[in-house]
Amino acid sequence: MDINRANEQADEQLAAAVREQSAIADKIVPPETKAWGVALAGWLVPGLGHALQKMWGRAVVVFLTVGLFVFAGASMRGNLFTVQGSDAFDALGYLADLGTGSFYLLARTLERNGADVSRAGGDYGTRFLATAGVLNLLAALHAYEAARGRKA
Repeated sequence: MDINRANEQADEQLAAAVREQSAIADKIVPPETKAWGVALAGWLVPGLGHALQKMWGRAVVVFLTVGLFVFAGASMRGNLFTVQGSDAFDALGYLADLGTGSFYLLARTLERNGADVSRAGGDYGTRFLATAGVLNLLAALHAYEAARGRKA
């Protein structure tokens, strides 16, 4: 009985110390600033926002999914939009492609021969690249919300 009571007291003391450290950390780096940093990290490297919060499963799933979509889209010679778009759809395509973060640069290096949307495969590749970007943006938004304590 005394051992159980001692364990409970030790657990309570540990929990109080953790709460106190968390409060000190919040004074050093405000939660909103931390959340923006997590979101930025999650956008630059897919899954990093979740990894910083120790959500390992989600981090791996986001990284692999976005990476496979980018690789598949680039392998199919999908169109990577640039900032010099001619209309609103090109601008939206550029924003979607840019959503992949650093994988956008990887796709640019894989796109040696340029896009080939004259075939169905190239058109599907364009869709894969855009889907990867939107998925990564949604994952970064989720990491931001989780860092703010709204979702898990």
